[in-house]
Amino acid sequence: MNAINRRAVLAGAAAFCGIGIGRAARAASRAEIDRNVAEAIAQMRARIRGVDELMQRAKGYLIMAGVTKAGFLVGGEYGEGVLFVNGVPVEYYSVAAASIGLQAGVQRSNQALFFMTEDALRAFRTADGWTASADVEIAIVDDGLGLQLDSQTLNRPVIGFVFGREGLLAGASLEGAKYSRIHR
Repeated sequence: MNAINRRAVLAGAAAFCGIGIGRAARAASRAEIDRNVAEAIAQMRARIRGVDELMQRAKGYLIMAGVTKAGFLVGGEYGEGVLFVNGVPVEYYSVAAASIGLQAGVQRSNQALFFMTEDALRAFRTADGWTASADVEIAIVDDGLGLQLDSQTLNRPVIGFVFGREGLLAGASLEGAKYSRIHR
C-alpha cells in the first residue's frame, strides 16, 4: 500500500471513530453520570447472577456506564463512571483507550471493576491514570449468565467484566484501557 492510500485509510478510520465516539466523549454532568451508573448497576444486578456477592466482598468497585467503542482499523473508546467504597460513591472516573488492528464497528457497553484487596484499591486511587493489565481477571458476561466466582478468581486483586453490550464490534477487552479521575 503506498503512502497516499495509507493516509486515506487512516483519515477515513479516524473520521469513522470520531463519528462513533464523538457524542460520548463530551463531558457528562455529575447528575448524568450518577443516573447512567444507577441504571447500569440495576441492569447488572437484574441480569448477572452472583454480582451481589462480588459487590459485598470487594473493597471498592468502579462502574463505567455507556462506554462507547468504535473502530475501523484504528479504534477508540471513552466512558465515564463512579468509584464506590463501602457502597458509597466517592470519586468520578473516565476510561479511554486507543487501538490499531483488525476491528470494525461501534459498540456501547458497561464495565465493572472490583478491587478485591485494599492494596489494589489504593493503587487505583493513587495512580495518575491506572491502566488495566494482565493482573485483571476479565470476563465478558452475557445477559442472564452467572459469574464464575471460584477461589482462584476471587483471589485476584482486580476482577473486571463488560456487560450490557449493544452494537457489534469484534473483541471486547479492558486491557490497555486507562482510567483517570475526573472532577465533577
